[in-house]
Amino acid sequence: MRNMRMLGIAVLTSASALVSLSAIALDNPAAPVTSASADNTKINERDKSSETIKPTDQPNNSVDIKLAAAVRSAIVNDKALSTTAHNVKLVAANGVVTLRGPVNSQGEKEKVGQCVARVAGVSKVDNELDVKTN
Repeated sequence: MRNMRMLGIAVLTSASALVSLSAIALDNPAAPVTSASADNTKINERDKSSETIKPTDQPNNSVDIKLAAAVRSAIVNDKALSTTAHNVKLVAANGVVTLRGPVNSQGEKEKVGQCVARVAGVSKVDNELDVKTN
């Protein structure tokens, strides 16, 4: 019973401290923000270009759809890759696979490209993956 009372006091103390810190932050809106602000301007401009391949450019013929599915399976089945890498955008057209989106490191970018290149039916990989900087 004594342990339960001590736990209750600790929880109340922690909650009070959190409320106090929240109030301080609200009272001082000029306090510096600790997270870096994202600036995606260059990426957004690139992605608006008509020359940039987007997932909506995926051909609808059965060969390309099967290839895209095989590539996606190969990426997702590689458990050494992060969730971010598992979710990259891809377009498969005539044996050429274009990869877009963020990955966590240069090594992961290379690993995704190598994984895709091993898929039967892939003749070329355009690895346009972006390495996260934060």
